[in-house]
Amino acid sequence: MKTVHVVSAVIRRENEVFATQKGYGEWKGWWEFPGGKVEDGESAKEALFREIREELETSVEVGDLIEVVEYDYPKFHLYMECFWATVTEGNLVLKEAQDSRWLTAEQIYDVKWLPGDLGLIETIRKELMKSEREK
Repeated sequence: MKTVHVVSAVIRRENEVFATQKGYGEWKGWWEFPGGKVEDGESAKEALFREIREELETSVEVGDLIEVVEYDYPKFHLYMECFWATVTEGNLVLKEAQDSRWLTAEQIYDVKWLPGDLGLIETIRKELMKSEREK
């Protein structure tokens, strides 16, 4: 089975994270964190910076690695590096996604996440809840 190496940005604004809804393909209508494939010769952080510029016309500061997700989809093996990110410039213009939402810890399960993202969601929810308590 082919392995696809991707990166995703969990863009954070205080106690909310930015999610996008796929606008095309087999998984159209499902939700994910923005990002994309790592090109040859790119680091994960470089790829993520480039992908967010391309998909959202926005610059981000790529922060710490949250976790690496591995998931077997029917047609490929996903290897996804997920990073915290913050917007440094731009307005999150949707170039490929059909919709987007800012989600709090309480709202994070309100959307239909891609299967490969589900394991990550609980980690993010706990982090958002922790920072909410620390306010």
